[in-house]
Amino acid sequence: MPRLCSGLSGQMIRPSALNAAKLRAQDVTIHYWIERSATPFCAVDGASLEIRPGEFVSIVGPSGCGKTTFLNAVDGLQPISGGALELNGTPIQHPGRDRAMVFQQASLLPWRTVLGNVVYGLELQGDTSRRERTERAQEFIRLVGLNGFEDAFPTELSGGMQQRVNLARALATDPEMLLLDEPFAALDAQTREFMQRELLRIWGATRKTALFITHDIKEAVYLADRVVVFTKRPGRVKANVLIDLPRPRELSIKRDARFLEYEDEIWSSIEEEVRDGVAAPAVTSRFEPFVPAN
Repeated sequence: MPRLCSGLSGQMIRPSALNAAKLRAQDVTIHYWIERSATPFCAVDGASLEIRPGEFVSIVGPSGCGKTTFLNAVDGLQPISGGALELNGTPIQHPGRDRAMVFQQASLLPWRTVLGNVVYGLELQGDTSRRERTERAQEFIRLVGLNGFEDAFPTELSGGMQQRVNLARALATDPEMLLLDEPFAALDAQTREFMQRELLRIWGATRKTALFITHDIKEAVYLADRVVVFTKRPGRVKANVLIDLPRPRELSIKRDARFLEYEDEIWSSIEEEVRDGVAAPAVTSRFEPFVPAN
């Protein structure tokens, strides 16, 4: 039987900090409806956090704890069942131009070139001229280090290069918040390391508010200003770990003693969740969002 939400409130946010938050989540609860058992399934239960403008926040936690579900809610792809989820003080109810998602797979249009893929989001927005769209797309192609590959097709690119196109496409739309769902998970270890460094370089140039989902604790610590640890399912915010490491960061900082202390602290917190009880099996049946009646 799926575990239902307990109704507990998550970590409270100080009222004085609410006005400064770019993103505010207060006691967010998210359900799915499981058809085969005709029961609601609670993925997130009372998650509360805030993200300040220009902050880079990583979320980690046990597998299946609701990290991606929460990210989808921030993007407006998944309705919440309870609590409050706001961007700039406005409730999030659907996807919007103020957010851009970078998924785990690049999902590029194979019949379009690099330039054609990067310009695609601007075409959908429809409020710029063709010349303006092309110039802006070329600007971000250069920013992600793909200058000279404008006319290449996705099949002619490596996995890391495809994800650079994916990132450039998201940034070209000029979102207020960048959402990243394990964008480097499918890459080999070496390419993943280099892409982490490249992401920090690009983020440093744009200073977009960023929310990054990952299972990799080293990756979370290396990238973030703050690492948020989720409990096991249903997910709540268990801990906020401020990463007090200097920027810009080279990959060699992963061998620094302070870096390793952060990694151990976060790993211990996650290990405690797993040790306290094995999470329920992942749901594989088709589901629909569950929204309680008012």
